[in-house]
Amino acid sequence: MKLTTMTQVTVDGVMQGNGGASDEDRRNGFERGGWAMGVFDNETMTFIDQTYQRADAFLFGRRTYELFAGYWGAEERARAAAEDPDNHPITDALNTKPKYLVSNTLTEPRWPNTTVLSGDVAAAIGELKAKPGGELQVHGSGALIRWLLDNDLVDEINLLIVPVVLGQGTRLFPDAGPDIALDLVDSRADSKGVTIQVYRPTGRPRYATATADHDDE
Repeated sequence: MKLTTMTQVTVDGVMQGNGGASDEDRRNGFERGGWAMGVFDNETMTFIDQTYQRADAFLFGRRTYELFAGYWGAEERARAAAEDPDNHPITDALNTKPKYLVSNTLTEPRWPNTTVLSGDVAAAIGELKAKPGGELQVHGSGALIRWLLDNDLVDEINLLIVPVVLGQGTRLFPDAGPDIALDLVDSRADSKGVTIQVYRPTGRPRYATATADHDDE
């Protein structure tokens, strides 16, 4: 399986608090949540639905896992998806595909079909990637994505860039982190100005070097 990430970010790279409630995530005094709700057109929503549906398994950090379990894994949602999966593509995918949780604190997950990964997580994820299949997907889970990038475990990065600058909040890419060269695999913009960028990491970037051809005269 290839490991892919899908992240909703602002133009200034913030991923914190994109969900439905302005108070979903107020860590570090964040006050501008809910910035991604209602901003996608039907074409982008179809892209998101299809992305979830093609997953073979999902990988989560603890915080995103708990948010998703409380919303997508709720009993009434799971039941509705089981009865009519075509109308609940995300719920159906999340409730029927294997889920892997990276956590040293949450040892008894409440969401069915969840396996906790702890200890040598890099080795465990390497074993998952070695299995036949399509995609091991990571949604949200910013701290986990940063760790995966640090450990060269990401095969594809999907960014849904919302046309807004927040000026505060946790960013997907840290101020000090690995440098990564990217190949652009796909790029499109929807009717509401959201851009979808699909990248494939290709190692470290090349940097220009100073040349000694300046004219001192």
